Amino acid sequence: MDLRKVEGLVENDALWIASDDASVTGNLLLTVSSSSGPRTKLITPTGIFDVKSKDFVQAPRERVLSKDQRRNKKILDGFRYVGVAFSIVLLTFSMLSFMGLVKARIVLTPSMLPTISAGDIVLLANPERLKPEIGSVVSYTAKRYDGSAVGVFTHRIIGGDVNEGYIVKGDSNPSPDNQRPKEGDINGVVFFVIPFLGKLLSLKSLIFIIPGVLGVWMILDAIRDED
Repeated sequence: MDLRKVEGLVENDALWIASDDASVTGNLLLTVSSSSGPRTKLITPTGIFDVKSKDFVQAPRERVLSKDQRRNKKILDGFRYVGVAFSIVLLTFSMLSFMGLVKARIVLTPSMLPTISAGDIVLLANPERLKPEIGSVVSYTAKRYDGSAVGVFTHRIIGGDVNEGYIVKGDSNPSPDNQRPKEGDINGVVFFVIPFLGKLLSLKSLIFIIPGVLGVWMILDAIRDED
């Protein structure tokens, strides 16, 4: 019987390999895992050598990623998480809008500077849920003297009441609005402002954004195919 002593695999001890056939010329790769990590020895007819098992064992391709593949995977995961988050926000807003609880509109003028800029999107709560009061920024339907609608203004309440009508004024305007909107004229009370996003939704911006999105999609698709 052939006995061979293997040291360095087990802490404070050694292993003995026994073979009934001393003429065996094959190689043996032996790995022992412990709390300090794996240790591997290559046992050959000519000697015993310290090696790393990964140099001899071929792992499945899906478990071995190159540096570039790991980077691409992080990019794809990042876009995937952003897409999921955006979808959740969009679905939530669509549901609240369908229920009449929340509305959104793009501010077109700088009359509310510096609080709200042209191109910002304001989110409006139903006035029955969030009551207008002095200091609130509200969106109301402006009307002519004959009662026909002119447009929608988003200005701040600086006085008045629900019975006599509110006094509203743009923060950067020198004087209050001529109209004193009452409860039925108010479309919603601003509770959140999304800066700049409204500018991206203009026709000129979409002409550049849509090709850009398609380009990013093609790049991500190429990265996915490569991986």
